[in-house]
Amino acid sequence: MTGNASHWFVDRHIAEGRGAKTAFEEAWEGGRQLTYGALAEGAGQVADALTRSGISREARAAMFVLDQIEFPQIFWGALKAGVVPVALNTLLSTDVYGAILRDSRAAIAFVSQELWDVVAPAVQASPHLRHIVVIGPEAPEGTQSWEAFVAGTTPAETLECSADEIAFWLYSSGSTGAPKGVRHVHSALRQTCDTFARQVLDIQETDKVFSAAKLFFAYGLGNGMSFPMSVGATSVLFNGRPTPDTVSHILEAHQPTVYYGVPTLYAALLHKWETDGAAPQVPLRCCTSAGEALPAEIGRKWRDLMGIDIIDGVGSTEMLHIFLSNRPGDVQYGTSGTAVPGYEVRLVDEDGAEVDTGVVGELLVRGGSAAADYWNQRDKTRRTFEGEWTRTGDKYERTAAGRFIYCGRTDDMFKVSGIWVSPFEIEQALVAFPAVLEAAVVAHRDEDDLEKPKAFVVLKPGHGPEAVAGIRAFIKDKIGKWKYPRWIEIIDDLPKTSTGKIQRFKLRGRS
Repeated sequence: MTGNASHWFVDRHIAEGRGAKTAFEEAWEGGRQLTYGALAEGAGQVADALTRSGISREARAAMFVLDQIEFPQIFWGALKAGVVPVALNTLLSTDVYGAILRDSRAAIAFVSQELWDVVAPAVQASPHLRHIVVIGPEAPEGTQSWEAFVAGTTPAETLECSADEIAFWLYSSGSTGAPKGVRHVHSALRQTCDTFARQVLDIQETDKVFSAAKLFFAYGLGNGMSFPMSVGATSVLFNGRPTPDTVSHILEAHQPTVYYGVPTLYAALLHKWETDGAAPQVPLRCCTSAGEALPAEIGRKWRDLMGIDIIDGVGSTEMLHIFLSNRPGDVQYGTSGTAVPGYEVRLVDEDGAEVDTGVVGELLVRGGSAAADYWNQRDKTRRTFEGEWTRTGDKYERTAAGRFIYCGRTDDMFKVSGIWVSPFEIEQALVAFPAVLEAAVVAHRDEDDLEKPKAFVVLKPGHGPEAVAGIRAFIKDKIGKWKYPRWIEIIDDLPKTSTGKIQRFKLRGRS
């Protein structure tokens, strides 16, 4: 049997009789549906069109594509042809796109028309691109329309390949710097489905899923595409910004059974529904969170309001999806749970020695979904991928019960009076204060040049600077006087990546 992932994710469903079932539905006025049969045909047409266009095996195909039904056709069509899709963040700047195109040397680019104004200068300046395909009603000069690209094609057969061949690239979200090209093999996709999707989510063919996290993000790629396609379920796609209003509307209109979010959005939804006085009635059986650790207060409020827990876990672009998680019926808020079946984790100190229970260490993980490497970044590859183990850059401590408590990114941790301080612990306490919507904590040096915690706080509407005194007193009582933020600065928004991760390095520059 071929190791090409598209055989199991796409072709298999036709043989198993799911051709007429809806695989994807678009969540906007006039949105379209795509059945598994139409997906198989469309992916086959893309594969044939790539070959006819002279895009050779192992060439890269840059995807500046919103969450719409063309995305899975392009992604799986490229895999069918042995071409490597590079799914790109749709919220980056022209300069970053130009750097990624130079780095990846993509031979063809697919662009959603809504992104054209930002993407155009980058793709037009690329010396490597030979074809530009625009998805939309109009094709600008020098490009080819989506309809013209696939016109006259015959669905191609799936190319035979090894499960260990490079299948696709993702660029890291850049929460601590410039994005890096992360290369994944064909077998990694199914690995995440056989582990987290099957053994934690228990995803079923009868599920309808909606992911607020986009498909270009490793978390969203699994949530909204590979996980539902692993069992023949249906996925709801949304091409816009996932605001509390839009997500609430989608949940009510499309009635998903599985919802995937991020902590920031869970907090914003709770605030909206508390303000509105009601939450939508949705047949949710499972909700997950990743991207950032979930504050315990948000998890408890969601459970009280919606009658269902949020399954908080941790994953990474390098590991493709979640490898450490709570699970249904076994949720302990304030922890990231335990290793997902199929993965092993351990905590080590600066010298690589395993640390004891209750001691903070860096989290390492071992599992079959690990990336092959970073493209053109040998030193970073060697520092991150140590044999079968992958360094996550996350600091954790393990409880006596074997659960893992998130402490912060390696670069975010700091010491106060010689003791490690977890920014996340302070942030959890801050968001438990009624006036606080979001918070981030970084190290700041006092007049004696010693590091102390500084908090940046986003307040809920109706609250102002007078809340600071109450926040400070609340924190002292909740987590201890030595950890409380010596400075509290109120800001309108926290800097985040498009995937919801707080960019604390930008706050450190302000502090």
